[in-house]
Amino acid sequence: MELVLQVDDPEALTRAARRRISEDADMQGEERSHAESAVTEDTAEALAYLVDPFDLVSEVPGVELQQASWSSEQVDYDPDSPDWDLDDDDVDDEEEEKRVG
Repeated sequence: MELVLQVDDPEALTRAARRRISEDADMQGEERSHAESAVTEDTAEALAYLVDPFDLVSEVPGVELQQASWSSEQVDYDPDSPDWDLDDDDVDDEEEEKRVG
């Protein structure tokens, strides 16, 4: 699964992440400072703090999330560009698996 997100209001995203941090009763001093700094400096960190991959799929029948990882980069998204054909990546991965396996 791949997701492409467009963040229209990075400040609102950062505020929401900081609010969640401030409401986290289990988070202590240094950890809270580090989390606030991370979400303030990096929009991807703010998003990662607000979105839990396990919550995204926990209600999907027949699915159990085994591992999740994050990566992000800023790009100019153009859905009409041939560079954004996400199915190509799947085909390349499948072909690579056939050659290796």
